[in-house]
Amino acid sequence: MKSLLIVYHSQSGSCARLACAARRGAIREASLQITLLRAWDAGARQMAGADGLLLVAAENSGTLSGAMKDFLDRTLYPSIKRDLVIPYALLISAGNDGRGACAQAERIAAGYPLVRAAEPVIVRGEYSSAQAQAATELGEAFGTGLSMGIF
Repeated sequence: MKSLLIVYHSQSGSCARLACAARRGAIREASLQITLLRAWDAGARQMAGADGLLLVAAENSGTLSGAMKDFLDRTLYPSIKRDLVIPYALLISAGNDGRGACAQAERIAAGYPLVRAAEPVIVRGEYSSAQAQAATELGEAFGTGLSMGIF
């Protein structure tokens, strides 16, 4: 059985709802174990036990949210030490355009190295059913790819 770790940071609640929507999509793959954790509660141990990583974060002032950056900072060297190379996907909730947060997350992920499994998904504005659908679709596609061994 493959496992997916979904790590999110949410101040307003939007990213928490997006992470839950992504989880709803991923659980459609019955042979996938899913763990959903806040960035503050996740660490290198959880990453080491996962076959895939879905990061859900907000754009804050044009950059990656602080708690997500903290998660990535805390797990970088332990992950390198373990030779951890896993596929990841990225979901950004943006009040602006999200490109700065996305670029920053991808630069950090390249240092692990994490392997990008899907194009980043950036949703803009207030949480909506369209955003929930985008998150659900990302979760389902990523989960299916993990289960099938594509990633």
